[in-house]
Amino acid sequence: MTTTLPRPTTLAPPSLSARAADRVLTRLMRSPGTRNGYQVERNLRVPARDGAVLVTDHYAPVTDQPRGTVLLRTPYGRGFPHDLEARVYAGHGYHVVLQSCRGTFGSTGEFYPMANEADDAQDAVAWLRTQPWFDGRLATAGGSYVGWTQWALLMDPPPELRTCLIAVAPHDMHDALYGAGAFQVGDFLSWAEMVVHQERFPGLRGMARVLTMKRRLAPVFDALPLAEAADTATEHRAQWFREWLTTPDSNDPVWDRLKLDEALQRATVPVRLTAGWQDLFVDQTLHQYRSLRARGVDVSLTVGPWTHNELAQKGMGRLLRGNLEWLETRLAGEAPEHPRSASPVEVYVTGQGAWRQLAEWPPAAGETVRYLQSGGRLLADEPSGGAPSTYVYDPANPTPTLGGPLLTLDGGSKDNAKLESRSDVLTFTTDPLTAPLEIMGAPVVELAHSRSNPYADVFVRLCDVDLEGVSRNFAEGFVRLDPASPLGQVQTVRVRLDSCAHEVKAGHRIRLLIAGGSHPRYARNEGTGAAPGTGSELRPCTHTVHHDTGAVSRVLLPTPPG
Repeated sequence: MTTTLPRPTTLAPPSLSARAADRVLTRLMRSPGTRNGYQVERNLRVPARDGAVLVTDHYAPVTDQPRGTVLLRTPYGRGFPHDLEARVYAGHGYHVVLQSCRGTFGSTGEFYPMANEADDAQDAVAWLRTQPWFDGRLATAGGSYVGWTQWALLMDPPPELRTCLIAVAPHDMHDALYGAGAFQVGDFLSWAEMVVHQERFPGLRGMARVLTMKRRLAPVFDALPLAEAADTATEHRAQWFREWLTTPDSNDPVWDRLKLDEALQRATVPVRLTAGWQDLFVDQTLHQYRSLRARGVDVSLTVGPWTHNELAQKGMGRLLRGNLEWLETRLAGEAPEHPRSASPVEVYVTGQGAWRQLAEWPPAAGETVRYLQSGGRLLADEPSGGAPSTYVYDPANPTPTLGGPLLTLDGGSKDNAKLESRSDVLTFTTDPLTAPLEIMGAPVVELAHSRSNPYADVFVRLCDVDLEGVSRNFAEGFVRLDPASPLGQVQTVRVRLDSCAHEVKAGHRIRLLIAGGSHPRYARNEGTGAAPGTGSELRPCTHTVHHDTGAVSRVLLPTPPG
């Protein structure tokens, strides 16, 4: 808890370095340039209802005709990269309010992630109403946690709110952490460790810690009990992480303030959503889009070829150009200088390497089915026999995570050779395609499966194998099996993979990977049934995948009609 508040400053023009950064950003964005100058007043004190103080910076456009106000609320400090976004909006005529969430970077109160953002966002708007420069037109913007703060405000949308610009952000933290049945420990312990140390290690030191995080936390991911090791890694400063890890029940009061599903039913203002195909929150973003669209809300969707972190790098130009146009029409009420396509959905088709404009997501699609066969084949014909395939998942040597939709820096599409060479991974591969095949939507894998241990997981991944034999992932899924289902009996395990828009080119092959986990993305199944985070023993499991006339395993691919 912060006890010393930083001293407020008066309005002043940006520094020389900030102006130089503005010019560089304009070139990188391929933007037409700013409309006006701006000034900044820092460390303003915004009162919260419980007496906490939310420290805030105000970017004021130097213009006789301001275009409204954009609010960004962040737990990561009011410097880079959020100040860059603030300067872009201010340079195009908008007042920008950049606020540190409670308990972070000067703001007082206790930081419990996500839990207080609904009330604090309302208090920020109440403060705005007292400012002489606020004209009653409000937008919110930002990605990831900053996007969460927008959904929190939409739990009770204020009358001044005109539009929201939400990128790579969840609205349901229980689903983000436990949606597949197992806790996503790799991403969220890394995030917890970063958050509790971020003010102690700013700037280059903080960047160095992020770059070495995977190596530093590897022993923690392997330790038992996991909750104790996580407490040590976070120096006992993240009690909330232990609560998350050890509370899988979505009905537990721990999650009451961490689920904002009602915001999807209460939002009526235009919403611009941005995501990446390799972002861990992509399916939540797609759910947000479908929910808002079904209610007739003005909503757009952009999904690029990015991981969570790449949006702020490779995707920043497209994100901000689209945001500026959206603000022109939805906040300022002006015709855009550079109109984007009228299509409400734009997606990047990986494999093809091109953007596609669509009327909706997912597009109308048929279904292409491929069947698992003996010998590691994936064919159009149903199997006519053959011995089943087996592998042993050993939690003492768990199948590792390799790329994929992660929060950490090592996510994305990777060469899967090391994964495919492991004895605890099965692969099934098609013949070379005679024509390109587009996969648009959420693939499904159905396995005729049996196992030796009631406590087990199934991880599946689809890869595109190019002409040189390099296998790169484009969609994956995970499920924790019901321990009450009978052992030794063949049962259908249905795994819904992440949505994708991917073209497999002619001559390429499609490969299915099957494993018993992905460590440390998902907390490994220890094989004992111990409560999450508390186990101290490990037991292996033999998995059997059947592919014969009496027990069919298959891959269902959503493929638009030709």
